[in-house]
Amino acid sequence: MNGKAYLDVLRLVWPLALGMANNAIMQFADRTFLARDSMLSLEAVLPATTLAWIFMSFFQSVVGYSGVFVAQYHGAGDHANCSLSYKAGMAIAAVSGLLMAPLLPLGNWIFAKTATSPELLELERTYYDIIAASGFLVFGQMAATSYFTGRGKPRIVFWVNVLGNILNIALDPLLIFGCFGFPHLGIAGAAYATVFALAIQFATLVFLVRRDMRSTGMALGAASASPLMPLVVRILRYGIPAGGYEVLNMASFTIFVFVTGMVGDVAFAASNACFSVNYLLFAPMAGFAVGAQTLVGQALGRNDAEAARLALRRTLVLGVGFVTVLSIAAVALYAPILSLFAPDAGTGLQTAVERHEFFATGFCLMALMATWQVFDATDVIVSGALKGAGDTRFVMLWMLVCAFGFWMPLLFFVYSRWPTMPALWSTMIAYVIVICIGTIFRWLRGPWCSIRLI
Repeated sequence: MNGKAYLDVLRLVWPLALGMANNAIMQFADRTFLARDSMLSLEAVLPATTLAWIFMSFFQSVVGYSGVFVAQYHGAGDHANCSLSYKAGMAIAAVSGLLMAPLLPLGNWIFAKTATSPELLELERTYYDIIAASGFLVFGQMAATSYFTGRGKPRIVFWVNVLGNILNIALDPLLIFGCFGFPHLGIAGAAYATVFALAIQFATLVFLVRRDMRSTGMALGAASASPLMPLVVRILRYGIPAGGYEVLNMASFTIFVFVTGMVGDVAFAASNACFSVNYLLFAPMAGFAVGAQTLVGQALGRNDAEAARLALRRTLVLGVGFVTVLSIAAVALYAPILSLFAPDAGTGLQTAVERHEFFATGFCLMALMATWQVFDATDVIVSGALKGAGDTRFVMLWMLVCAFGFWMPLLFFVYSRWPTMPALWSTMIAYVIVICIGTIFRWLRGPWCSIRLI
């Protein structure tokens, strides 16, 4: 084992992994504070967040694919086109922000059809409308983030994420509970705190991109001498399937969330709490996936397929080892973790019974979550490598087959026979094993070697 090579991979990946964890902590903090505000707010925030990200993840992934072009041009030593790729990503982000507008009433219509009570409907709509309306901040931030990750400078992104996280956590109690004279906004306060943090992150990253370009002689003015639209078209050609992959992934997960919501209020609250923990554990894997995507892209920019294979292998070893340790720790510490989301203790028998059901269900779901994490992490990292090579059409089509050809039918069959939360969560294990095997097989076959992005 080449220790130095693994350290080189780790230097790139750890800021990405921790940066993704920062985003997870931001959402984790929102949900923890909301659980203290009301259990109904906790029930509303996961469906509202998930539906918003179904729509936003498509545009975000398309914009983020500009980072693959930055990585390949960086590997090829073409700095002018690195700058132009950022400019193309920002142009796509601006249009994507406008396209979010008609999706606001669509989201509200979906909630009207799925909410179990008028109170829950109102909370879901409130959070969704605020988050979805901030789409350009998310997309523009992704364009700037992709510029730095493509050039192998993820530490800048990490520290900006830390700044946004601190701001969000500081604002949460002020706006959710109305501390120190601020209005008591509840779930709307959590959404506004997140949007404010996103705005600061976006502005900071754009400033740092321009400074980096000036320091390296890659001014945007020089990049504009090359035609922008052909590069935009190429980013869209490969980025749209990457966005489709994210939408299919989020859509299947959203259906899963809505199905689990029909099991019972306490079981659903336990499921939401465990998925908050799951996201906290899994978010670093998204960072490892971006790391694999960047390293593979840079290697292929140099026309070095063997370096791409080695980069993925090393990233997998680090990522899977990391998530395995975290998953074991989550199961061992399930009680204090779930206590953050548990209903307040009371004197009534109903409250005591609910707390017992909450913890018992939560422990079972934590164990199931730990089981699927290794397969899920492997699939996501290898899929990231395939995206870095330009094999985005495969990852989208394979997600479509596995999510809607296998998992959704299995989910509804299990719900019709065994409508319990552990049974429904068990379908996730079967799903991630199937999709993981197919993704690994695709990488080993190697058709991605013949794809040329630049």
